[in-house]
Amino acid sequence: MHRAFVLALALWLAAPALAAGNFTWDRAANIKDAAERLAGLQKERGALAAYKFISACYGTHMLASKYTQGLEACIAQDYMLTEVMTSIYARIPAEKRKEMGTVEPDQLARGLSQRVGAALTQYKMTEADGLALKKMIDQHGLPVFAKQTLPKASE
Repeated sequence: MHRAFVLALALWLAAPALAAGNFTWDRAANIKDAAERLAGLQKERGALAAYKFISACYGTHMLASKYTQGLEACIAQDYMLTEVMTSIYARIPAEKRKEMGTVEPDQLARGLSQRVGAALTQYKMTEADGLALKKMIDQHGLPVFAKQTLPKASE
């Protein structure tokens, strides 16, 4: 999964730099809130509904002329859900995944890479911006999401 995020970062390297640090919101709180909302949605309606929500989130927030708090939440939710789903599916033998009709973990990772890469390229984010976002999601979002959706795994 980490490779998918690094691949997305590589896509951003060609883009001109965005003036870093021009965020007007509490990014850690935004990511934590996104994790809590995603956990509720995923528990109530399942992963497929969560991915549909995330797709609509990107569609809405990528209409903006600049990188926004809403788009950051979309990216955080996409990364968290994909990280967890990839981890779960990777533990299931390939034959069983095929029998179940699930998406392959590599497909999930590639999809994340494409979505995040497109979003951050559009807003000319730098590699440092992308790495900082990933670090914040890993610190402030993923533990919250994992604890609420996989309570035994987070103990």
